[in-house]
Amino acid sequence: MTDKTTGSKQATGSYATRPFNGMYVEGSPIADHKAPDGPIEQKWTRRKFEAALVNPANRRKMSVIIVGTGLAGGAAAATLGEAGYHVKSFCFQDSPRRAHSIAAQGGINAAKNYKEDGDSVQRLFYDTVKGGDYRSRETNVYRLAEVSANIIDQCVAQGVPFAREYGGLLDNRSFGGVQVSRTFYARGQTGQQLLIGAYQALERQVAAKTVEQYTRHEMLEVIVDGEGAERRARGIIVRDLVTGEIETHLADAVVLASGGYGNVFFLSTNAMGSNVTASWRAHRKGAYMANPCYTQIHPTCIPVSGEHQSKLTLMSESLRNDGRIWVPKNREDCDKDPREIAEKDRDYYLERIYPSFGNLVPRDIASRQAKNVCDEGRGVGPVVGDFRRGVYLDFADAIERLGRDAVEAKYGNLFDMYARITGEDPYAVPMRIYPAVHYVMGGLWVDYDLQSSIKGLFVTGEANFSDHGANRLGASALMQGLADGYFVLPNTIRDYLAKVPKSDLDEGSPAVVEARQAVTERTERFLAINGERSVDSFHRELGNIMWEYCGMERSEEGLLKAIDLIRGLRDEFWRNVRVLGAADTLNQSLEKAGRVADFLELGELMCIDALHRRESCGGHFRAESQTEDGEALRQDDEFAYVAAWEFTSPDGEQEGVGAGMGAPVLHKEDLVYEFIELKQRSYK
Repeated sequence: MTDKTTGSKQATGSYATRPFNGMYVEGSPIADHKAPDGPIEQKWTRRKFEAALVNPANRRKMSVIIVGTGLAGGAAAATLGEAGYHVKSFCFQDSPRRAHSIAAQGGINAAKNYKEDGDSVQRLFYDTVKGGDYRSRETNVYRLAEVSANIIDQCVAQGVPFAREYGGLLDNRSFGGVQVSRTFYARGQTGQQLLIGAYQALERQVAAKTVEQYTRHEMLEVIVDGEGAERRARGIIVRDLVTGEIETHLADAVVLASGGYGNVFFLSTNAMGSNVTASWRAHRKGAYMANPCYTQIHPTCIPVSGEHQSKLTLMSESLRNDGRIWVPKNREDCDKDPREIAEKDRDYYLERIYPSFGNLVPRDIASRQAKNVCDEGRGVGPVVGDFRRGVYLDFADAIERLGRDAVEAKYGNLFDMYARITGEDPYAVPMRIYPAVHYVMGGLWVDYDLQSSIKGLFVTGEANFSDHGANRLGASALMQGLADGYFVLPNTIRDYLAKVPKSDLDEGSPAVVEARQAVTERTERFLAINGERSVDSFHRELGNIMWEYCGMERSEEGLLKAIDLIRGLRDEFWRNVRVLGAADTLNQSLEKAGRVADFLELGELMCIDALHRRESCGGHFRAESQTEDGEALRQDDEFAYVAAWEFTSPDGEQEGVGAGMGAPVLHKEDLVYEFIELKQRSYK
């Protein structure tokens, strides 16, 4: 680590520079040393062969903790249990079936080329890297594309009811950012059906007693033992959310499959319980957090209707296959019934600006253009705040071309959900949509084996950073979750388990006592503050700051302001939050307090990460870095790297409860493109 304070050096000289007052320091570079050398199509085969094996008799003696029961966590627990390891599976929901993976609607990608339209592993690899605006790691993405076909076979064997064509073959549809049909789907319930498949496999192992299942348990700390390079994850501290009891669970390895942190924005499409606590606790123990500012803004969300809302609802991106997106050409038409606006007075702006891809441009581009037309005063729907936040998604042409029955067969449950929420009939009146926070591409840094910078701590699914770059292509989240859980982690974690020294930790060991004490002190501090503001009021204010200054468009001035605001809000939180109830019982206010406390620290790091990355990339539009026609402008000569952040406490030593953060340390992993040409994206 160096002690050099990093300033703001602009590569192109396009705008002024100034130091950032020691907000972060630059440390030593990092690299992924696990991916084998050689042709990219042989790397995964070589890695699997070179990984050490564990014989079946020894597997029974080894234990693995898995936090999270979504597609990544559920699939991993089922697969490792089937292999014979002793697995402990944790979730804070009352059933693994309530994991947020259930909310995914549109589909799952796989390079099977059933449509004979030019798809291949290479094309899925290329589309994913390009869609991520060349900020993802080639080796991980190629592996994802390579195993994608196996996922479909696995899920069909489990009985997942994918849509089928008239002749009985599996059907496919298109998603944004591609020109082929590779997305397998089950109407608008794909995530639910895939999760049921993983859940059934998991419950089979629970019945076989290879998996112990702990529902209504929340991880609050990771146990890390050892010094220096030999620090290893050896277990977790959890709280029983029903009884309030603090429990210690030890294992040979820990897997975090705890999902994303989009709820840092308060309003998002995430489940209300989704949080960053498992990842952030690991980050504070030494796991690097990579590209935290990379947040996906989904273009197809039901618009905000007022300040009473605490959650947003997603409409599947698959609707863009047949729906046409438009706004009035003239501002004076924005309050008219859309059916009364003549065709010549409609602006199908995505079809106009991007004729090659039209309504199927990637999510970041569709989102930014929706914001642009609304900022121009051509948004539709009710006025919320100071302008109309909505554009039309119109199915009139599709209904005329295909018939209502065909549209209903493909999208019926989505239309029903929209009608229930809005009170409008989307078969008769165009839907209204607007961008919203959905998925995060940032997460804990992992190597090719999905191991974090802490030995023995593996991270899968949305909780890691590895596959999507600066913008996730639609229908790739389910692909990554199941790829990590069924096919990648089981092959890489065995190499670690075969070599890990046997632990002699017990509940009296210093590392365990320290972790439990940290959880207890934190809980006591929350309950002792006895302030005047609710946890939700702090969360909502943080979300407003994040959306305004670290959302779809960022600027140096705005990010510096956001950091100051977040620091002030965090200081007030630890002085003035009011947490009711007690520690030794069901206490949802206490649960929320812990999650929001972590969001307040994460929010600052996200803004620092966005501040240091002075380029427009994916959905992360820096006002200071754009092309002449207003498109995102990358700065490859300066920022073609993964930004992996190391946590430091304010005084460089062990911090007290609520002490906040010191200047984080930036470790850069250079992104080298050997198999795909690095170039500016174009979807026109």
